[in-house]
Amino acid sequence: MDVRRQAVLDRYQGESRLPSVVGGTVQDGRLTWSGLAGDGDGVGTQYRIGSITKTVTAVLVLQCRDDGLLDLDDPVGRFIPETGYRDASVRSLLTHSSGMQAEPVGSWWERSPGTGFSDLVARNGVEGQVLRPGTAFHYSNLGFALLGECVARLRSADWWTLARTRLLEPLGMTRTTYDPLPGAHATGRSVGHFTGTLSTEPHEDTGAMAPAGQLWSTLADLALWLDFLALGRPGILEATSLDAMATPGIAEDYGLGLRLLKLEDGRRLVGHTGSMPGFLATAFVDRSTREGVVALANATTGVSTDALARALVVGQEPYDGEAWSPSGHVPERAAELLGLWFWGNTAHEVRWTNQLLELWTIADAELSDRFVVEPDRIRGIQGYLLGETLIVQRDDQGLPVAFECATFVFTRTPYGR
Repeated sequence: MDVRRQAVLDRYQGESRLPSVVGGTVQDGRLTWSGLAGDGDGVGTQYRIGSITKTVTAVLVLQCRDDGLLDLDDPVGRFIPETGYRDASVRSLLTHSSGMQAEPVGSWWERSPGTGFSDLVARNGVEGQVLRPGTAFHYSNLGFALLGECVARLRSADWWTLARTRLLEPLGMTRTTYDPLPGAHATGRSVGHFTGTLSTEPHEDTGAMAPAGQLWSTLADLALWLDFLALGRPGILEATSLDAMATPGIAEDYGLGLRLLKLEDGRRLVGHTGSMPGFLATAFVDRSTREGVVALANATTGVSTDALARALVVGQEPYDGEAWSPSGHVPERAAELLGLWFWGNTAHEVRWTNQLLELWTIADAELSDRFVVEPDRIRGIQGYLLGETLIVQRDDQGLPVAFECATFVFTRTPYGR
């Protein structure tokens, strides 16, 4: 067991309230260590990998470049004449420098049933452009939908068929799929900010947006993918093309569809992070040593995936805190206190975590005090208010309008206004 890497998973699970998180270290395409924290089904479980999917799409584009089907400076309108973004270059879409809007018009696409490409392109014309091309890095999921359609038209096959037959199957990535494998995947979860309760997130087919974030995968499959990003593979993509992908574009930390993660020791890893409703993912590799890290969690938010990758590279001291468990029923005496409160003008929030009330200072993102709800009182058990009694003040209807503990008075509005 790698104690320092397991400590990373334990800490993030406990402090970031992750239902489950799996992680591993990679060497030469193999998992050299893997671990689990939280209520997961094991390190072989599939998780949704979100924008790590973009690295697959980017490789398909570079294959087309190497086969002479396109030039990176070609306008996308050469392949998709009906798009309003016909003047945007393929390179600008790969490097997120086209000025295209970040997200497609309409409902939150990751949580909605996907549409076909004709509908997507009809609803997203150049009038949505937010920046002048080439002026700044502006991440665009929509741009990768266009890239996926480009390769589909050039190869006369749909994006997923190309990803599966040209990349995943030749690399032996049999557990990287478009839809989750039955009975072998984590369920996407969202954690109630104040209550700590779990909501189930939808696992939508994102349709034309699939090239931006559809795929599901495992630690072991992503280990294979990271080694491919390090070395390339004859007949799939040569290392020289991956060199180009790993060269910074308009932003120092992004190449051609690859994130570039700089470490404190000066090394630069390549890979990507990902998020979808109910899931977070990170996967990076040092191309010079073929050493990498990967982690997958089933929570919508709560983790900086960059920070998680960096922590897994070096490990951490053993975690002596608590594992986090999702809440079931929140007692009424606790539920009525949850939410935003002010001590003077300073914002605090009260959460229910592991059957305790927690008082957090928002500006510092710090846990200041914890309380246990007893039959006859609410008592401080950790922090400055240790041992003190929390007293609820109510209005004429019996609703809590303030609470006091050791002369500290918290109100729902600043200074009780």
